[in-house]
Amino acid sequence: MQVLILGSGGRENAFAWKIAQSPLCTHIWIAPGNAGTMKFGTNVAINPLDFAAVKQLVLDKEIGLVLVGPEEPLVNGIRDYFQSDVALIDVALIGPSKEGAQLEGSKAYAKTFMMECGIPTAAYREFSFNTMAEGLAYLEDHEMPVVLKADGLAAGKGVLICVSKTEAQTELKAMLEGKFGQASSKVVIEQFLSGIEFSVFALTDGKNYQLLPVAKDYKRVGEGDTGLNTGGMGAVSPVPFVDKALMDKVEEQIIRPTVACLQRRGIAYNGFIFFGLILVGQDPFVIEYNCRMGDPETEAVLPRMQNDLLKALLAVDQGTIDQEIMIEDPRFATTIMLVSGGYPGHYSNGKLMEIPAEEGDTMHFHSGTIISGTDIVTNGGRVLAVTALGDTIPQALAKANRIALQVQFEGKNYRKDIGLDLSSI
Repeated sequence: MQVLILGSGGRENAFAWKIAQSPLCTHIWIAPGNAGTMKFGTNVAINPLDFAAVKQLVLDKEIGLVLVGPEEPLVNGIRDYFQSDVALIDVALIGPSKEGAQLEGSKAYAKTFMMECGIPTAAYREFSFNTMAEGLAYLEDHEMPVVLKADGLAAGKGVLICVSKTEAQTELKAMLEGKFGQASSKVVIEQFLSGIEFSVFALTDGKNYQLLPVAKDYKRVGEGDTGLNTGGMGAVSPVPFVDKALMDKVEEQIIRPTVACLQRRGIAYNGFIFFGLILVGQDPFVIEYNCRMGDPETEAVLPRMQNDLLKALLAVDQGTIDQEIMIEDPRFATTIMLVSGGYPGHYSNGKLMEIPAEEGDTMHFHSGTIISGTDIVTNGGRVLAVTALGDTIPQALAKANRIALQVQFEGKNYRKDIGLDLSSI
């Protein structure tokens, strides 16, 4: 089978690495891909949001399965586009419908969905520019800290935790006046939940699902969870505090009701659901949904997944995912994200890279890289994910740190403490 992966990040590099291992795969195309995906297939200079160009590629190369990596094509309705075109309707596309993708595309939609489906989440209110005065007054009486979320897609940067009323009111005003562009034309004000976060991933055909390995990511740019939020500085899988009793609660209270509610509403959902969760006391709550796999969590999850990923994706398309049995490597995976100097603020691209060969139980997943002549150069804020497997978190992290130290490019920055907060649990 010919496979097309849409996207250009570390997640897509990890997908290509995993799918290339499947005996069912004859060739992988990646649009647009990066310097790392070229090792596993052919990069094609197509924007995933150009649905007509994607269609032409699918038809020209007789592609049988399309895996959508990032959220934007899903939120913009690429599944609906395929389903409405007689030439594409038989192509397996992994990703939800446009309405299903609203679980990520609109924070307000997701909160309404959770409230109506009885899924535990923080209390909230939503405000627009026209109701800004009400929002400011609401914050005046709200307990601090408080969470402000841009309703739309904001590249992982649209969530702010404010510790004072003055800060919260200033940020609400800035957001509604365009701080995150159209994404913050509506803002969700949410109760702050104090606890520890973790990520659960389900692969669903809209009726049944299978769970992938659990992970925890690290959003802050600085060690000890300090500094600005980023798209993710690293991840670890599995998560020591997520035991069977907790996962039973997660399935009973969150995952099953979510899938059942999608089915009850007639929402087509064939693909990944990312559950961003927080453990408050002994109870899990949903912080957010994503309509795709996380990044950098994918780079820690897939190396622990011992199944044939392509076979599982085909089962999603055929409505037989319940017949798959997910098998996990018992070892820990730690992923360190190497980022450009200045990220998540201003940074420069085009920095020449030196990347050592992979060692046993270590993997490189390119995120923001391109080929320039015969060189690999940086092309993004998050540049390269280094993943290592080990019997303990410190052992895996030591391997990943050793490789991260050897990678060279001007301005390189990374966290050396990924997962250490969990190693004593």
